[in-house]
Amino acid sequence: MKVVCIIPARYESTRFEGKPLADLCGRPMIQHVYERVLKAGSVSHTAVATDDDRIYRAVLKFGGRAIMTSAEHKSGTDRIAEAVAGLNLNADDIVVNIQGDQPLFEPVQIDEVVRPLLDDPAIVMATLIYRIRRAEEITHPNAVKVVFDRDRFAVYFSRATIPYVRDPGQAADYYKHHGIYAYRRSFLETFTRLPQGVLERLEALEQLRAIEHGYRIKVVETAYDSVEVDTCEELARVARIIEGRE
Repeated sequence: MKVVCIIPARYESTRFEGKPLADLCGRPMIQHVYERVLKAGSVSHTAVATDDDRIYRAVLKFGGRAIMTSAEHKSGTDRIAEAVAGLNLNADDIVVNIQGDQPLFEPVQIDEVVRPLLDDPAIVMATLIYRIRRAEEITHPNAVKVVFDRDRFAVYFSRATIPYVRDPGQAADYYKHHGIYAYRRSFLETFTRLPQGVLERLEALEQLRAIEHGYRIKVVETAYDSVEVDTCEELARVARIIEGRE
């Protein structure tokens, strides 16, 4: 069973244009992500999927693989589905989605997210979650919360605080979604054909599409948090972390 990792990357961004090519300690940010993927023990093939020639050429320049895709895709998942269509994968092979704005993720997290699909052929999709330690993230809409059942399948993802603790004296552990996904290749094709759901549109959370259409998402708790780079300030923070100044 193959495990391939695709990193979707686009140049246009309302908050940080050209983000994948932003300089991070002397290398483009997308290179940091790519090189971390190569350290994951389970991955047999890695590529960047993009619709921008600048990103495509930058990846080739540092020795990586890049796949040009349509500029019409509305999501990274659609871009990944096009990219893997030419890789001659079997239906049960596993496709991992790593966002190009997470240059500090731990390579072992890829191994963590694919493990359920390697162990159980009935599982079609998995993602990572992280127990929230920073109190401000419990109420922050950019930290997407998740609740799950006893078998660790997601019940719901929300930008709101879930679960809501009604009665005084009770407490809850809160978990946030860590945006690394693993899909069975056959399900990836199915997912991209599903119509957008109401909850997905309201919350602006693509993973809710699977839940709304009755598919189960296995959640895997990871011990590692990650800094997503959406602004120049966050990029500067990541640089300080890499350089050991934070």
